[in-house]
Amino acid sequence: MPPKKRNSGASQKDVKSTVEGGSPDKKESPVLSLKKHRDKDTEFVTFCKSLHVSDLVCDQAWKLWKTVQETVNELVEGRLKLWGACLFVTVTDLDAACFTLTQLLKAVNMNILMFLGLVRKLDVNLDTITTKVNSALMRLEKKYDVTLALYQRFEKTCKNIFVLGSDEKTKELARSCWTLFLLATGKALQMEDDLVISFQLLLCAMEYYIKRCPTDLLQPLYSSAISTVQSPPIRTSRRNQSKAKPRPPEPELDVQLLETLSKENECNTEEVKNVYQTSFIAFLESLELSKSVDLPQMDNLNQQYEEHYLKGRDFDGRLFLDGDETILVPKTEITQVEKTPKKNLQEDVRIPPQTPIRAAMTSIQQLRGDLVSSGDKPSTNLNTYFKNCTVDPTQDVLQRLETLGQTFSQRFSQAVGPRFVTVGKQRYTLGVKLYYKVMEAMLKSEEKRLSVQNFSKLLNGSKFHESLLACALEVVMATYGESSFKSGGNGGESSESELCFPWILDVFSVAAFDFYKVIESFIKAEPSLSKDIVKHLETCENLIMEKIAWLTGSPLFELLKHEQEAGAAETPLETPANLIQPLQHSHTAADLYLSPLRPGVRVLPPESPATPNTQPTVPAPNHTTLQPGHQSALQPPRHAKSNSLGLFYKKLYRLAYTRLKMLCSYLLSSHPELEPIIWTLFQHTLQHEYELMRNRHLDQLMMSAMYAIAKVKSVDLRFKTIVTAYKNMPNTKQETFKHVLISEGSYDSIIVFYNQVFMQKLKTNILQYASPRPPTLSPIPQIPRSPYKFPNSPLRVPGSNNVYISPMKNPRMSPGIMTPRSRMLVSIGESFGLSNRFQKINQMVNSSDRSFKRTLDLGPSLKPLKRLRFDVDGQDEADGSKSNGDSTLIQKLAEMTSTRSRMQEQKMKEDAESKRD
Repeated sequence: MPPKKRNSGASQKDVKSTVEGGSPDKKESPVLSLKKHRDKDTEFVTFCKSLHVSDLVCDQAWKLWKTVQETVNELVEGRLKLWGACLFVTVTDLDAACFTLTQLLKAVNMNILMFLGLVRKLDVNLDTITTKVNSALMRLEKKYDVTLALYQRFEKTCKNIFVLGSDEKTKELARSCWTLFLLATGKALQMEDDLVISFQLLLCAMEYYIKRCPTDLLQPLYSSAISTVQSPPIRTSRRNQSKAKPRPPEPELDVQLLETLSKENECNTEEVKNVYQTSFIAFLESLELSKSVDLPQMDNLNQQYEEHYLKGRDFDGRLFLDGDETILVPKTEITQVEKTPKKNLQEDVRIPPQTPIRAAMTSIQQLRGDLVSSGDKPSTNLNTYFKNCTVDPTQDVLQRLETLGQTFSQRFSQAVGPRFVTVGKQRYTLGVKLYYKVMEAMLKSEEKRLSVQNFSKLLNGSKFHESLLACALEVVMATYGESSFKSGGNGGESSESELCFPWILDVFSVAAFDFYKVIESFIKAEPSLSKDIVKHLETCENLIMEKIAWLTGSPLFELLKHEQEAGAAETPLETPANLIQPLQHSHTAADLYLSPLRPGVRVLPPESPATPNTQPTVPAPNHTTLQPGHQSALQPPRHAKSNSLGLFYKKLYRLAYTRLKMLCSYLLSSHPELEPIIWTLFQHTLQHEYELMRNRHLDQLMMSAMYAIAKVKSVDLRFKTIVTAYKNMPNTKQETFKHVLISEGSYDSIIVFYNQVFMQKLKTNILQYASPRPPTLSPIPQIPRSPYKFPNSPLRVPGSNNVYISPMKNPRMSPGIMTPRSRMLVSIGESFGLSNRFQKINQMVNSSDRSFKRTLDLGPSLKPLKRLRFDVDGQDEADGSKSNGDSTLIQKLAEMTSTRSRMQEQKMKEDAESKRD
C-alpha cells in the first residue's frame, strides 16, 4: 500500500503479529462470513477473505464497485482486477492495514504500473478517487521509479564488479547486498523516493560487501582498490595482556574503495563519504553489523526487511532480484534510451544513455563545477560593494546566514532523516556559494545600469537577502532532485516530495510574492543554469502566480488594497492596452524590492485627465517623470506606482490566457468566437474581483468563466467535460477541482464553488454577455515563447530537426545574414531598400506570430544574387529540386561565407562615403 512515514508505523509487538499472521490487522479483522455478506457476490467475498480485509472494508469496497460498475468495461479489464482496484482505493481512504500492495498484485496477477493505471481508470466520473488516494498513487509511482532506476544501476554495477563464471556466488552476494540497501533506505530515510541520497546509500552498501567478499570473485579494478591497511590494534597493558580476550577490529571506511566506486558511478566522493559516516554506520550499528568482519546472515536480513515491508504495506523491493512480473516492467516497454547508447553520427562516438541516475549525477557535477571558484564567504568585489553602502550590511549578512543555516539543516533532517543534518549543511554551503555569486553579478549589472555603487537600501533589506538565498537553495535542491516536479499518473498530474517547492519558503518564512521578485533577475545573473533548472524556476514562478501568492497573509493583498485606496479612479493593475505589448521591461530585482519607492511621482498633464479606463505608463525605474508648470489643485500628484505589482499582473495575465487558450483548444475548437469573451470575463475577475483568488487557484476561476460564458451563449458544455479536459493539461492536480474553498473552512467541488460563490459574485456581469450590447472585449495578451529565452539562445527552425538560427553578436551584421523560413525569400548581397523592411523581418523572427511574412513586400525590382531555402519537406532550392546531402550543405555554407564578405566590404564602403559626406 502507499508508503508510510517512519513515525506512523506499528509497534514491535504489532510487527511480530503481522509476520506470523501475514496481515497487519488480522486480530482486528474477524474472519469474513459469507452469511454476513449475502448481498454481495460470493466470489467477491471470497476474494476479500483471502486478503484478510475487515467487514467495513468489504462493505465500502462493494459500494464502490457498484458505483463504478456501469462506467468501466468489465470484460476488457477483468472483474477480479477491478475488485482489487476497489479494495486498494477503500483501504487507502480508510487507512486500513489489511494487505500489502505486492500481496494485492499477486492476488490479481498484475504488474504494478498496469494496476496503478487501472485504479486511475475508476475515476471516470471524477468523484471516485479522493485527493488522498491520488497522492498515495503518486507517491507509489515516484518510489517505484526511483527504486527501478537504482536496481538497474545496481545490476549494471555488479557486472563490472564480479568476475564471470561465478554466477551462484555472485547472485547470493548481490541478493544480500540489495536487501541490505533496501533496509538502509527504509530505516535511515524518511523519504525513500530521494534518488541521490538513496544512490549514495547503495554505494555505501556495495563498499561494505566488496571489502568482505573473496578477492577471487572481484574484477581487478575493485580487488586492487581494497585497502590493505588494517585498523590499528587495540592496546592493552602487559599485565592484562594474557587476560584480554581477542576482539575483531572494527571495520573502517575503505576510502580508496569508496573513491573507486564513486568515480565509476560519477558520484561525488565527499558526499558519499559523509553519508557513510553519518548515516550508514549508524544503520549498521542498529543491526549490530558494524563490528562484524563477516558478511551478514541472509536469513536475518530477510526477516528484518520483511518486518519493514509489512509495516510500510507497499511493494516488496526484493522481487526485482527475481525478475517478478508484478514488479518489473515488460522488456518491450523498457525505453531505448536505457538500453542502447546514442551515437553521434558526425564523430562516430558512443554517447552513454541518459538514465535517471546519470542525469542527476551530471547535473550535480555541473553545479559543483560552476561553484568551484566561488567561496562561502563574500568575495573581494562583494566586500567592496558592502563597504560602499551608507550602512555596511556585512555583519547582518553573516549573522543572517548563520541563523538560516541552522534552521535549514534542522528542517532538512526532519524531512529526510535524523542522521542527515550534515547532508543538509552540505546543501546549504552550496546554496550560500551560489547566493554570493549571483548577488555579485546582480550588483555589477546594477552598477553598470545606474552608474552608482551605493546599494545601501537594497543590501540592508532582509527580504532581498532571504529571497535570494531561498532561490539559490531551490536551485541546489532541484539539482539534487529533492525539489522537482515530476509528471506522473494521468495527464498532467505531478508528484511532489517533502522538500518540493514551496518548502523552502516555509523554512525561511519568505513570502511567495517577495520570492517571485528575484526569480527573473536570478536567471539572468547566472547564465550557467541548465535548461532544466531554468524550467524549474519558471514552474515555481507559475505556482506563485497560480495560487501561492494568493494565500491569506500574502503581501499581494496589501499592495492591491493600497493601490485601490490611493486612486479609486485608476486601475492599479496592468492596462488592457499594455496586454498586446511584448513582455519586455527594464525592472530588475532591485527595482522590484524597492518598489514603489523608486519610481517617484508622476503627474498627469492637464489635457489628459484620469479616467476609469486609463492608466499612466509606469515610468522608468531610475527616473522621475514630472510636468512642471502644469500641476494644480484640481490635479493632485498620483501616488508612486508599484513596479512589482504591475509586472506581477502582466505575467499573471499572460499565464492565465495561455492556460485558457489551451483549454479552449480542447473544448471549443468549433466555437472560436467564445475564447475572447471568456478571456474578457476571466480578466475582469482577476482585475476587479481579485478577492475571489484568496486561498484559491487561478484555474478554478478559469474553468468557472468558461462554464459561465458557454451557458449564457447556449453552448452545450458541462462542467464534467471541462474538468475531464483540464486533467489532461500539464501541471494540474485533481485537488484543483475537487477541493475548492467555498467559505472559511469549508471546501467542496468546483461545481459547488461556481453555484455558491462565482455565480453569486459575478451574476450581473455574466448576464451582460447575453445582452445585445455586451461589454467591450479585453485585448488578447501577446504570448512570448518563454520569458526566459534570451537573445543569444539559438532557436530551432520549425519543421527541421537540426537547423538552428541565432542572431550574430555583431548587431550591424544580423539583418543581412538571417536565414529565412520556408517560402520566405530574402535577397542577400544587393541593396535591400528601406530600413523598415529590416524591422519587419526582425519583428517576424522575434515574434511568435508569423503573420508578418504575408505582409512583407520586397518589391518587384529586386534582383537577388542567390535564393536560399530551407524547406520542411527536404527541398533546399527555390525550384523545388532535392538536395545532394552533405555536399549541398557545404556548398551553401561557402556561398553564405562569400556573400557575407561582400556585404562587409559594401558596408565599409558606405561608412567611408558617409564620413566623407
